[in-house]
Amino acid sequence: MRHLRVAFLLFLVFTVLTGLIYPLLVTGLAQMVFPHQANGSLTMLGDKTVGSELIGQPFSDPRYFWGRPSATTPYPYNAANSGGSNLGPTNPDLVKRVTADVARLRAGHPATEQVPVDLVTTSASGLDPHISPASAYWQVDRVAAARKLDPGAVKRLVDEHVEGRQLGVLGEPRVNVLRLNLALERMGRPTSALTPWPPLPSPAHPAPGEGEPPSPEIRQSAFSPSPGGGLGGRRERGSGGEGASPAVRG
Repeated sequence: MRHLRVAFLLFLVFTVLTGLIYPLLVTGLAQMVFPHQANGSLTMLGDKTVGSELIGQPFSDPRYFWGRPSATTPYPYNAANSGGSNLGPTNPDLVKRVTADVARLRAGHPATEQVPVDLVTTSASGLDPHISPASAYWQVDRVAAARKLDPGAVKRLVDEHVEGRQLGVLGEPRVNVLRLNLALERMGRPTSALTPWPPLPSPAHPAPGEGEPPSPEIRQSAFSPSPGGGLGGRRERGSGGEGASPAVRG
């Protein structure tokens, strides 16, 4: 009986310490020291939340920069179902998907010969919000033409949004697609004139069409990427795709 009493008391003590005091302490410190990160690194447009800096969003409108494909289901960049297809480099489904994506990209960029590899491969999570600087610069002419802007001005905007390596040594330079597109919307327009697009539907509330996101017509706004857009497709093995060369020939 004595041993049971000691075990029960230890159970209560550690339940309070690890189940109550520690979580409250860590949460409180995070809110005081890193409130932006602790609350999901949310991106605001006025008083509206338009997304998170940590989770990508599908863009297919030629007026916006496009991100990487996503293999999450039932729609791209579904944070509730992070993952990928795990297709190998010789899988015919992967070859078919990449070939279709290359053709789609080449159709939107007829003056270029090569497609940056990260625009046709997905990250390990399927949620990567970044693209390489090369992929952003590759899209400058198309975005500038669609918006009737000076390509030099759009290129300078990309320059301003290139993020360096973390701590100067970790990772690679990158561009956050959502941040870049928000800055693009602000070019020559007051912030009050911008309208954030609605969030993607959650799995608990399926959208029309057998669980797919709403059609682009349902979600038109001043800042409205196509929900089923982006490049679609599946994830290849590895965090950076299937290890293809830096560019894919169309």
